[in-house]
Amino acid sequence: MAKYDKSDIERRMAGAVEALKSDLSGLRTGRANVTLLDPVMVEVYGALMPLNQVATVSAPEPRLLSVQVWDKGNVVQVEKGIAKAGLGLNPMTDGQNVRLPIPDLTEERRKELSKLAGQYGEKAKIAARNVRRDAMESLKDDEKAKEISEDERKRLEDEVQKMTDKYVGEIDAASEHKEKEIMTQ
Repeated sequence: MAKYDKSDIERRMAGAVEALKSDLSGLRTGRANVTLLDPVMVEVYGALMPLNQVATVSAPEPRLLSVQVWDKGNVVQVEKGIAKAGLGLNPMTDGQNVRLPIPDLTEERRKELSKLAGQYGEKAKIAARNVRRDAMESLKDDEKAKEISEDERKRLEDEVQKMTDKYVGEIDAASEHKEKEIMTQ
């Protein structure tokens, strides 16, 4: 039984691209974006929970995020969670609503965020290359087990390399787009 599975390889490489896009969406660009608060965890009811499970996050203005906490008893915990996340935001509480003005990014902070976007891209490329390596190994195993010929292995290795190039290109494009977005705000 052959171990090589093209659809699994594509699914895993596409997963690396999606993970990158998710990571990049959390990087602040100077505009209010509800995904900015996705990494925020809040300690409520004796457990750590994502912010979106204890409150509604919205962006009523281009430079303001609003967090409507569902249970009044959790407002202080939500503030602590936002502060611990290290996003550089200063929460202001108004009853059950926590307002988060988005400050202008300094040039230094832009460079840091741009560098971080590049690091996220590199991590995603490593993930895609690891998938390629696994695929190449399974092709060699299939050839040793006499399930595919040498010519078939070489043809499939070319196919895997083309897939890898395609997804690495998508990763580069997403990283570069985010870096430009950060630097031009």
